[in-house]
Amino acid sequence: MDISKIHSCFLLCSSVSIDTRKINTNSFFVALKGTNFDANTFAKQALENGAAYVVIDNGDYYIDERTILVEDSLNCLQELAKYHRNYLKTPIIALTGSNGKTTTKELFQAVLSQKYTTKATVGNLNNHIGVPLTLLSFTKETEIGIVEMGANHQQEIAFLCDLAKPDFGYITNFGKAHLEGFGGVEGVIKGKSEMYDFLQKFNKKAFVNFDDAIQFEKTTSIDRIVFSLVNHEADVFIEKVEANPFVKIVYDGIDIQSNLIGLYNATNIIAAITVGKYFEVALNDIERGIESYMPENNRSQIIFKNGNEIILDAYNANPSSMDVALDNFIQLKKANKVIIIGDMFELGDESKKEHQTIVNKLISQVDFTCFLIGKEFYNSKIENKYLSFFLSFEDFSIFLKENKFENDFILIKGSRGMALERTLDFL
Repeated sequence: MDISKIHSCFLLCSSVSIDTRKINTNSFFVALKGTNFDANTFAKQALENGAAYVVIDNGDYYIDERTILVEDSLNCLQELAKYHRNYLKTPIIALTGSNGKTTTKELFQAVLSQKYTTKATVGNLNNHIGVPLTLLSFTKETEIGIVEMGANHQQEIAFLCDLAKPDFGYITNFGKAHLEGFGGVEGVIKGKSEMYDFLQKFNKKAFVNFDDAIQFEKTTSIDRIVFSLVNHEADVFIEKVEANPFVKIVYDGIDIQSNLIGLYNATNIIAAITVGKYFEVALNDIERGIESYMPENNRSQIIFKNGNEIILDAYNANPSSMDVALDNFIQLKKANKVIIIGDMFELGDESKKEHQTIVNKLISQVDFTCFLIGKEFYNSKIENKYLSFFLSFEDFSIFLKENKFENDFILIKGSRGMALERTLDFL
């Protein structure tokens, strides 16, 4: 069956699924294979649970005419998404970057949805499977699609751009993330800039931070919309930014008070203002969209527990995001401050150096209690009266059971694998 016929079957369905535990009635199920599973074995169950069609790549699991047998289910999912994108012709904004992708994506949606019917990547489904699922969630009613793209190797962003064919692109920043896969910071810049390569090749537009010299230089040949905090000639010029601890932006005489913490989130907010202005969203609606957005999923959340005020930023971490989070926390005028941070993953040969840099930063800049958790930080430990090191979270949890935190202002940050949100259970 060719992709156009498969697409005709897909259009008869209400949704697409790759998980039999999340099958909706009349859905389109695609059986993918992983390292430890083969969803072909669940094809019959998917139909029993309400799927209208199932796509399989193993003929042993063929059921009836509702079964679509293909050579490779993953490739079919990706080709179907590409076909569907071309079929809809919905304007698409794609974004990538080392830090802030998901927050920025959600801010874009919060602003644009004030005027348009928008759909965006759910959570961080931003890889070779998540992007196709996002594209297939768009319908004829979708006026603007927002697609988040993640990568940890060269050519991944190029591949995702080929699927989504974005009309607009935005790169949040180039940071020290996935250094192992990209091969260092220069590799990060090259890999993320594959989005710029696509936009230039197909004469599409980029939203660009004028104040980021690398990005500004890389987009000189692209049709771009720029924003700035220092250059009045930018398309969007921001008059004032402050964070104490929530970010407030002054733009065009209007105060926009966000629910996001830290100056590092200011750029994400300004990018959303710029996108809103380009798409002619009224300024009052831009303000309403940004002010209505509440962070969740362990991203810069403020939580109050047992008299403690907690900044929970434990969704993920890399040297760049850790550095700005610490800078922001250190400068805040608060009493009884406590830092709880965990190892940063996927740094390869740079891991020891980057963890040591964070340790040195804390030694030189803090005069309050800091807890550093994980084997990388433990191997970088230095005797200091403010710093305590724990080899694992289990070791730290023993300390938490024996010591109470009350009326403290706490930052919690670490890589996803550290799952430092578990700290909340002990506070």
